[in-house]
Amino acid sequence: MIKTSQRGLLMPSSPIRKLVPFAEAAKRKGIHVHHLNIGQPDIETPAVCLDAVRNSHFKILEYSHSAGNESYRKKLVTYYERNNIHVTKDEIIVTTGGSEAILFGFMACLDPGDEVIIPEPFYANYNGFAVQAGVTVIPIKSSIEDGFSLPPIEEFEKAISPKTKAIVVCNPNNPTGYLYSAEEMNILKEIVIKHQLFLFADEAYREFCYQGTHVSAMHLNGAENHVILMDTISKRYSACGGRIGAFVTKNKDVLNIAMKFAQARLSPPYYAQLLGEAAVDLPENYFDTTKAEYLLRRNTLVARLNEIEGVFCPNPGGAFYAMARLPIDDSDLFCQWLLESFSHNNQTIMLAPATGFYSTEGLGKDEVRLAYVLNVEAIHQAMDCLEEALKQYPRRS
Repeated sequence: MIKTSQRGLLMPSSPIRKLVPFAEAAKRKGIHVHHLNIGQPDIETPAVCLDAVRNSHFKILEYSHSAGNESYRKKLVTYYERNNIHVTKDEIIVTTGGSEAILFGFMACLDPGDEVIIPEPFYANYNGFAVQAGVTVIPIKSSIEDGFSLPPIEEFEKAISPKTKAIVVCNPNNPTGYLYSAEEMNILKEIVIKHQLFLFADEAYREFCYQGTHVSAMHLNGAENHVILMDTISKRYSACGGRIGAFVTKNKDVLNIAMKFAQARLSPPYYAQLLGEAAVDLPENYFDTTKAEYLLRRNTLVARLNEIEGVFCPNPGGAFYAMARLPIDDSDLFCQWLLESFSHNNQTIMLAPATGFYSTEGLGKDEVRLAYVLNVEAIHQAMDCLEEALKQYPRRS
């Protein structure tokens, strides 16, 4: 009998997308599903970016440079400079989404059997990238009670072994929305320098910070050779389908190796590079309106959640996600029940079970992630559904 790969069997399903068949079935029954499960913004992609693609004129749709179009990388230098990140075009590799940037980091810096430390809960696809690269994720638990702040330095020290090669931090965090402080980022700097580790920094939500200031890993003076920045335009400009990201580092050895992987996949998407290039020229106040809208949504969602009996939701400092603890015993079953067996005013909600954001078995059973990517009216309707659902749920804890 022909067998599939062990790697494929180990590859985890997406906790965000695995409930899609149940949502589709609910819609076929005429039920409106409020999608709070996935970080797909409803903010319109800037017209100037779409026009840059529509109005492009060339006779051949060519490969770009494997590192990305030079004109786009030059524009990215300008963008990063505005964020006090000082890099050159030759320290940037344009990637097929932020996902490829993360995978390039794992493949360029880690060997099969190496370990990477990640505070959990964490972006679920880190597990998938680790499986692809043959590396082991070592989780360190953060707690909903303190809003998912960085675990104590002692927990990192205990987790470090001879196989440890890197730490991953997402700031602001997906799925928790936590915004790491300058003090916390400097703790990470201290650890990676002391133990000669890489620091992979996923900064996809840099623009969306609601309290405090975003501290990039690229701001950590003295750690330049340790830091690998993974970035994307997906959330920043509401351009998830463009699949354009960036791999940024000052470590020349890492850049040279990452370029081999970039060359093996030939080039990143051409049209989306045009979109990304135009986006850099948006007015500097472009994010003010978007950020204000997300802040209003966050405040609405968090307030409504904490008004529901038995629900607790810390106030996230950034991104557009919130993690909530619900009076339930199994978030996977609850999220499926919402789509299969529940409706309120012919509406229901789709949430992401938190179990998929933890690597430690058994954690997240009473937690869900909510993406506040819907308008305030829709959020109120969704919270009405959740409040009623928790009254009716037969396995309420």
